[in-house]
Amino acid sequence: MTKAEIQFVRSLADKRTRDSEQLFVAEGIKLIDEIRESKAKIRQIYTTRQDLKGANVTLVERRDMERISQLKTPSDCLAVVEQPRHTLPTKALQSSLTLALDGVQNPGNLGTIVRLADWFGVEDILCSKECADIYNPKVVQATMGALLRVRVHYVDNLAQILSSAANNGTPIYGTLLDGNNIYSEKLSNRGIIVMGNEGQGVTEECRKTLTHKLFIPPYPADRPTSESLNVAMATGIILAEFRRGAM
Repeated sequence: MTKAEIQFVRSLADKRTRDSEQLFVAEGIKLIDEIRESKAKIRQIYTTRQDLKGANVTLVERRDMERISQLKTPSDCLAVVEQPRHTLPTKALQSSLTLALDGVQNPGNLGTIVRLADWFGVEDILCSKECADIYNPKVVQATMGALLRVRVHYVDNLAQILSSAANNGTPIYGTLLDGNNIYSEKLSNRGIIVMGNEGQGVTEECRKTLTHKLFIPPYPADRPTSESLNVAMATGIILAEFRRGAM
């Protein structure tokens, strides 16, 4: 592996380089196998495995893998992958269930939410520009390949899109402390579910667009408990409840 190749792969740890090159890095044979089976285009695979073959597969020394890996414990294979390009499905927002992330900044949370969306059949996620980068190495690993099946769209003005959708009759859901008990609410099989920032929750601008305010109650209600749920945990509970209601 040449020094230039090593420098280039390492440079993809930086968002600006990923954006300009329209590439991202994926590590681990399970994730790479999923990418190879998908429509995503792999630019190059670097590996220490003798059994991994292909026209774009390069066998490298262990020390080179350690230099290019973006994980604490380097895997035995790494792929440089082209970022998929998606068009925001404006009409589809009116007829399907969509997630909107309002400033979710933790890479692990974002990756887990994408994986949850994949599990519960949510095909599109809207992200405010304050959200973590979907191609951040930690996010990529946390999605476990779900980012290949879920379309993630970064938008400049999330509140504006939500407002427009609401004006067109699309239900806009959000979780707030003063919301209605989610377990007693009638939930639709279409609409946009807004999940807020880990510390601040849903911004005031997005909160104004909500047509349905929900609350996940603790159990039992009068027992001292945690102040709040992790945003990824809350997303899992909410999606499960929406899908249960649709059965």
